[in-house]
Amino acid sequence: MSVADDLMKSSCEWLRGKGEACEIVMSSRTRLARNIQGFPFPHRISKTDAEEVITIAESALKQSPCFKGSFFLRQRELTLLDRQFLLERHLISREHAGARGPVAACVTRNEIAGVMILEEDHLRIQVIESGLNLTEAWRVIDGIDSSLESVLSYAFHPSLGYLTACPTNVGTGLRASCMMHLPALVMTKQAAKILQAISKLNLAARGMYGEGTEATGNLFQISNQMTLGQSEAEILDSLERVIRQIIEHEKEARQVLVTKRKDKLEDQIWRALGALKTARLISSKETMSLLSLVRLGMDLGLIAQLERTKLNELFMKIQPSHLQKVTGKSLSSSERDFERAKLLRQELNSVSFS
Repeated sequence: MSVADDLMKSSCEWLRGKGEACEIVMSSRTRLARNIQGFPFPHRISKTDAEEVITIAESALKQSPCFKGSFFLRQRELTLLDRQFLLERHLISREHAGARGPVAACVTRNEIAGVMILEEDHLRIQVIESGLNLTEAWRVIDGIDSSLESVLSYAFHPSLGYLTACPTNVGTGLRASCMMHLPALVMTKQAAKILQAISKLNLAARGMYGEGTEATGNLFQISNQMTLGQSEAEILDSLERVIRQIIEHEKEARQVLVTKRKDKLEDQIWRALGALKTARLISSKETMSLLSLVRLGMDLGLIAQLERTKLNELFMKIQPSHLQKVTGKSLSSSERDFERAKLLRQELNSVSFS
């Protein structure tokens, strides 16, 4: 049995649908880029040095109280399906999943904390919390970073701060982000204007799986782009202030939909639920769009029999590698569409139309 099979049996803590503004902010993430002194950055590192970095990192992580009982995963021990599975759970990046040289990752059993080893930097530490909870995500990752720094020599410059492979991460090395569900802003055609405005504030809006991915299911990942010249507190404070403004805009847009387009909105939501409950073949992209509408219906009190945790998990369960893990076999695209529809009918069977 693989680690992926173990993780299939548990729920991601950050998908539990709890915390402040959880109806709009699905999760909050903090990530730190760190490099070990004396070794080239990953894009220039030799295979021998890469293996040594992995060994050093593994030893340090085993000494950290935060990673007691965690999974340590070397790439050579993972199948392509396992790597895709970890990507779908936001435990590794697309670049890390597709790496050809030696790489590794460490993941806590509740999936709140993880470390990618030899992605763009030697260490990419991340913490993900449910809802709008950047403060807690920072508190946890700061503790992890301190425990690792007590046994590792980080690459650090007195004036510049932590040295990283990409200049935009130099300084604190901190990237913070929130995964936001913004269906009403999209439906009222305000999303593009708001996302364009935040880009002028050195913030980026990406899709569910970060850089280079599109925003399916009306899910947007909002993050800071620069770390140099700002303290961790300043980065987190400026991001949270913008996130709170976006939350208010989404709430106002939802109120407009309920007040001025109620019949059309309810029709869209119930049609979406009907399609998910009855489809025999359905793609992941269509499913994401329909689940977004159903989630909006649940948040507005139109669908009462669904729990937010269950619905949040469906966004992940319908992804390709999760479906193949459930069925225990490799599936073609059309077979996945069949199994996805079957899963949705089973999961949503108890939800009735009112």
